[in-house]
Amino acid sequence: MKILIIRFSSIGDIVLTTPVIRNLKQQLPEVAIHYLTKHTFKTILEHNPYIDKIHCLKESWAEMIKSIQSEKFDLIIDLHHNLRTASIKRALNVKAFSFQKLNIEKWLLTNFKINRMPDLHIVDRYMQTVTSLGITNDGKGLDYFIPETEQIKLEDLPHAHFAGYIAVVIGAAHATKRLPVEKLQDLCSRIQHPVILLGGSEDKINGDLIASVDPVKVYNACGKFSLNESADIIKKSKLVIAHDTGLMHIAAALKKQIIAVWGNTVPAFGMYPYYGHHPVANVNIEVKNLNCRPCSKIGSDKCPKKHFKCMQNQDVLSIVALAESWAKAWRPV
Repeated sequence: MKILIIRFSSIGDIVLTTPVIRNLKQQLPEVAIHYLTKHTFKTILEHNPYIDKIHCLKESWAEMIKSIQSEKFDLIIDLHHNLRTASIKRALNVKAFSFQKLNIEKWLLTNFKINRMPDLHIVDRYMQTVTSLGITNDGKGLDYFIPETEQIKLEDLPHAHFAGYIAVVIGAAHATKRLPVEKLQDLCSRIQHPVILLGGSEDKINGDLIASVDPVKVYNACGKFSLNESADIIKKSKLVIAHDTGLMHIAAALKKQIIAVWGNTVPAFGMYPYYGHHPVANVNIEVKNLNCRPCSKIGSDKCPKKHFKCMQNQDVLSIVALAESWAKAWRPV
């Protein structure tokens, strides 16, 4: 039997599908697991031992369809569920199970603040797509596999960070998911531990501004390391402070303690840090009682109300106090 799992993007969403991959492979070991995604995100999956083959979207849709038709799949697990995946399912014409995106429920919560979302993590909703196959959730949480060639060495980091550090993920796909630079500067200046800033190359300028508060204590790693290297920096950290973004889910996969700072999006969407049955300390930091929140299910380029209270009103002192407490209690594995 050959199964095709589909999830095109993005980093966090793909990491959140890893329990489906693992449980399918471990509970049906004779099944070949293939995965279709965008080429940009292949690195997230290519070292996953539970995947037999990765397929990537091609510039030529017809060429891609022909390629995956030649695999003669028996079943499709559609964890993206949009018009493009519908086209693929029609072309392959085999049995398919599709993830329910709950777009109406998200629309009600975003537009009218009526919460009809199930009290269920998105991982558990992904797992519902395979229950008819007799697959159960093993409770082991998310997976993220870092190849040895992309594991960082101590000398890759500043000497001031050799004894341990706090990882602060400053990036996120949309501005309304990110703390403003001045809030991050305040946060990093108050933390009494070495800090490594993580994000993509697009975050480098902001990272330089944040690191300027204390260039010895705060190291701007944004854009300097690959995704897997950044994941390894997270793995070796004392704890992680992050926005609602892909590196937050990678941190959860690596069983790191996480202080998750939420802006315009909300944990009620079901995408908070997920550890399965592992008892890992984590906390969601939100500005409560804002009648404008959530204003979007994914984020925006700017606050539609122009006040950005969901991030401007974040209590930096409480974040610092919690981070200091966890960092002092940290012991190397």
